[in-house]
Amino acid sequence: MLPATPKFKVAAAHAAPIFMNKAATIKKVVGLIEQAGRDDIKLLVFPETFIPGYPYWAECYPPLAQVDALAKYAQESVVVERDNEDMGAIQAACRRAGVSINLGISERMAGGYTLFNSQVTVDGRDGAIVGVHRKLQPTYVERMVWAQGDGSTLRTWPLSVVGQGEGGGSSSYNLGGLACWEHTMNGARQALIQQNEHIHAGAWPALSTMAGFEAVADAQIEALMKAHALTAQVFVVTASNYVDETCLEWMEEHLGKQDLVKPGGGWSAVLHPFCSYLAGPHTGAEEKLVQAEVDFAQLGAVKVWIDAAGHYRRPEILRFSVYSRPHWPDEVDRSFKPRPVEEAGASEDPSKDSE
Repeated sequence: MLPATPKFKVAAAHAAPIFMNKAATIKKVVGLIEQAGRDDIKLLVFPETFIPGYPYWAECYPPLAQVDALAKYAQESVVVERDNEDMGAIQAACRRAGVSINLGISERMAGGYTLFNSQVTVDGRDGAIVGVHRKLQPTYVERMVWAQGDGSTLRTWPLSVVGQGEGGGSSSYNLGGLACWEHTMNGARQALIQQNEHIHAGAWPALSTMAGFEAVADAQIEALMKAHALTAQVFVVTASNYVDETCLEWMEEHLGKQDLVKPGGGWSAVLHPFCSYLAGPHTGAEEKLVQAEVDFAQLGAVKVWIDAAGHYRRPEILRFSVYSRPHWPDEVDRSFKPRPVEEAGASEDPSKDSE
């Protein structure tokens, strides 16, 4: 089913965090949410690990030189609990502005030190935390920083469109999201497709500033985002940060000189399911809410050609399942609960995987 409210504005936050400073970056997030509210944006997508910033230093220095930086990163990572010190101001801003968000964070397990590369989704109708997706497979040296997520967070989350539609009420749509090269995991994307994803939040760092990626990174992001837009028949909001001088200065002060990551970069856009640009792409050091109107009334014509959750799925030939039981204890104990697995159309039992 498509949302009852067919048209509304979405945006990607092309911005840099206050690097390695959780409190200051939370204030910046609140400011960007307030700006989105003034622009009548209903969904705002943030870059990968916007709080407290993507750990570019993990790519640049020997592992034994990174111990203090990793400890500091854990200290500055976000504990996701309803209305706590880390999330309370963000939730309140979403509620005031009527803006839903998908926020990239380095998430710290409450009461512990284990970290996850996560996307937390907050509903603009009431400021509630709808859910958290933990990146399934940290890439390359990211494995020194973050633990692996599991299938319990590989979900679409229902979000409200506030103050639109008949009578000024609200309607809902399904938001899914993945981080960076997690988009190369075709099974992860298929899991979201089978949960009737309507909008996809793609979170990225500034890959094109990294040595060896200057000529290819933006093309990689564009290819993966357009592939998901078309194969899932969804609107895609892609948000990337850029590398600013505060990031480079922090690394030099705490870890020494390096020449593997440069300033600038980032690639942010809003894509139509048929791969046309609704906004962007926007790159470089100019901060901007890359915004566009999405119109779900256009999906009917797209679905005539391809319906990946319907006639193009061919379940009698192509079998697919997801092991969606929680792996980490705090996923069981969270005060915000995801939809039951049965509603997502995914199997909990690994013995039911395709033969």
